Amino acid sequence: MKISTKWLKDYIDLDINPEELAEKIERTAVEVDSVSRLDKNLKKIVVGATVEVRKHPESDHLNICKVDIGEEELSQIVCGAPNIAAGKKVIVALPNSRIAGNVKIKRGKMRGEVSEGMICSLQEIGFSENVVPKAYADGIYFLPDNAKPGEPVYSYLGMDEDIIDLDVTPNRADMLSMRGTAYELAAIYDKKVSLKKTELQEDLTDNISDYIQVTADKELASTYLLRVIKDVKVEESPMWLQKRLWNAGIRPMNNVVDVTNYILLAYGQPLHSFDYNKISGKNIEVRLAKKGETLKTLDEEERTLLESDIVIADNNGPIALAGTMGGLNSGISANTQVIALEAAVFNSSAIRKTARKHNLHSEAAMRFERGINQEAVAEALDTAAQLIAELGNGKVVSDVAVGAKSTVQPTIVNISTKKINDVLGTELKDEEVKNIFIRLGFNVEEKGNVFNVSIPARRWDISIPADLIEEVARIYGYDNLPATLPSGELTPGKYTYKQQVIRDTRSILEESGLMQAISYGLTSDKKAQRFMMEDAQATKLDFPMSSDRTTVRMNLISGLLDDVAYNNARKVSNVMLYEQGRVFYRDEGRDRPREIEHVAAAMTGLYSAQSWHDEKKQVDFYVAKGIVEHLLGKLGIKDVRYNASQKHEEMHPGRTADIFVDNLFIGFVGEVHPNIAKEYGIGRTYVFELDLQKIIDFNNELITYQPVSKYPVITRDVALAVNKNITNADIINFIKTQSGKILSDIQLFDVYEGGKLGVEQKSLAYELTYSDNTKTLADEIVNADFEKVMRKLQEKFDVEIR
Repeated sequence: MKISTKWLKDYIDLDINPEELAEKIERTAVEVDSVSRLDKNLKKIVVGATVEVRKHPESDHLNICKVDIGEEELSQIVCGAPNIAAGKKVIVALPNSRIAGNVKIKRGKMRGEVSEGMICSLQEIGFSENVVPKAYADGIYFLPDNAKPGEPVYSYLGMDEDIIDLDVTPNRADMLSMRGTAYELAAIYDKKVSLKKTELQEDLTDNISDYIQVTADKELASTYLLRVIKDVKVEESPMWLQKRLWNAGIRPMNNVVDVTNYILLAYGQPLHSFDYNKISGKNIEVRLAKKGETLKTLDEEERTLLESDIVIADNNGPIALAGTMGGLNSGISANTQVIALEAAVFNSSAIRKTARKHNLHSEAAMRFERGINQEAVAEALDTAAQLIAELGNGKVVSDVAVGAKSTVQPTIVNISTKKINDVLGTELKDEEVKNIFIRLGFNVEEKGNVFNVSIPARRWDISIPADLIEEVARIYGYDNLPATLPSGELTPGKYTYKQQVIRDTRSILEESGLMQAISYGLTSDKKAQRFMMEDAQATKLDFPMSSDRTTVRMNLISGLLDDVAYNNARKVSNVMLYEQGRVFYRDEGRDRPREIEHVAAAMTGLYSAQSWHDEKKQVDFYVAKGIVEHLLGKLGIKDVRYNASQKHEEMHPGRTADIFVDNLFIGFVGEVHPNIAKEYGIGRTYVFELDLQKIIDFNNELITYQPVSKYPVITRDVALAVNKNITNADIINFIKTQSGKILSDIQLFDVYEGGKLGVEQKSLAYELTYSDNTKTLADEIVNADFEKVMRKLQEKFDVEIR
């Protein structure tokens, strides 16, 4: 909301430096984006009167102008504007002047003709393209006829006004108006607000009942009022009105539309004007849109309406999206003579939905969403009707068409000075608190030690005692509140078990050579449903940012593969990434998903480069599996087993393993399916994803330092001839379950096929390590355990011990 300090003086006597005023507003009420002034850094820009305009002899688009700039002799200026004409008051930048962008204008020649300065457009002296009237968008601007040649142009254009741009928060929508801001400043500086009420002059020879009938659903519009202004001449607005609009960032259009925008700024009340003669059947209804209805809005876009949209409709259908944007066919044109003027209070939730679904975030919609002063609706309508009649030489038809009208009662909030002091830590007296409430424009009654505070409708953000405490703190001054240190027993801060596991997981993966990646939590529906670890429903956004950000993720691998593809496309072929974050699984019949902590990694290229003593190591299944084993081991997870799996469609069927702790599935590891890799445009890539929440739920003690055993270990090597269908995991898991506590480790150190083994056989060679941290093991104990396990292996898998 852009506030003109000059306009503010219509309501409040305030003579304060703009920067100081802005700083006070920011400390007390809302944030301030900027303080600006259009004439800043401009120099020697004056009013000129074009006395003569003739074609340049050497150009088909330039004109030679004789311009009166208040001196004895006329100045000759060459101008290329298409709308230049004699007898007009224009903006002239004199020789050695400064225009927008600190551009210096010099005396010179154009195609052989002397040009003593420059005739300027509004854009050239600093106006935004968005506020320049369309009639002058491609040419120069014509000043009012009463502008005096030679005088600076700044006051004629409102460029000498200081503009404070407020960043109004949703809870202070009352400051989205000049009047609301004036009330706020009056409270801050203990001033009085002076509001002039417009005297409405109605034409009693006509009654609105002869013009139009209005009906409204009170659930959709708690207030809906309409006036008619007849015999209106639509034309350019006077200069004072145009200045107020473009200083607020609004483009002037005509005297009807400009008045509605002026009232929007002054009262915070959105209005909408219809061409009365374009309303079919002379009936207006406020209702919900029907299925299949369409409307071409003022931005010339044909919109298919939703059944949740509130519309203003005549006998033929919708003519406006309520509170958002009018219809093109019922809009004001140069030929409009009778105006139907609407003022309403629409359902804020419905307006918010309409604005978002149709991407129509107008100034009106913003105010309806945040709330408006319901007490001033009728006054704003009357003021606008009278002003349109005055500026358009029209007449206001008597009476108001009422579709709905709510009765607004002040809100009563009870609070005591003791409560305020207890919360703020202050020692305010009753009289001080009462004075603050009075400065805010609240009515106050004292009953014993309690204030009964009556809140006017213009401050609809106040409804509970906490709101009043905040008001007292603001006006008293946050800087004046006492500063005290918190008291109480101090406790040492530490991570929860879950936080510790998450942080340790990241640290372990980073020490394993992986780098952390952070991917979008939103992805496409297709990618969201890949690499899933359980059956779940997708959770989709109603209003996605783009087509590839429609669904919350149900895996981390898809985002990591995007990162791998991004790096590969930029000639980075060795990529080792991990991500720790949440996935979102939604159960059937539920609206909201469950949030589950996961950790995943994606690896491609070299795991380690070649050095003078080591060969290079390519990422493969065993590298990925080794990192998982290292991670789970460090996290204290025991009894982990890996089973070959073909159930993951996105994974290579022969190079993927599911990961179990006992019989609990916690994740998988393996190679991405070649078809998926091709889709992403990446090479052979290995991934794993673990359900970190399940790991956390084990509540294991994290691995800490263990002293090295002082007792020796005993090893036994064995080579087993087994059927090719038997996996290494099957053998290892069986040995672990059948062996005693003295077995500390099993390592596969050789695989052999061919020779005399036969085509259906393979040889697996293992090293079994036995240890006891309390004593030296005897060979007899180790041999007994070893031989028992070998017998069990022969019975279970029909192995041959070589």
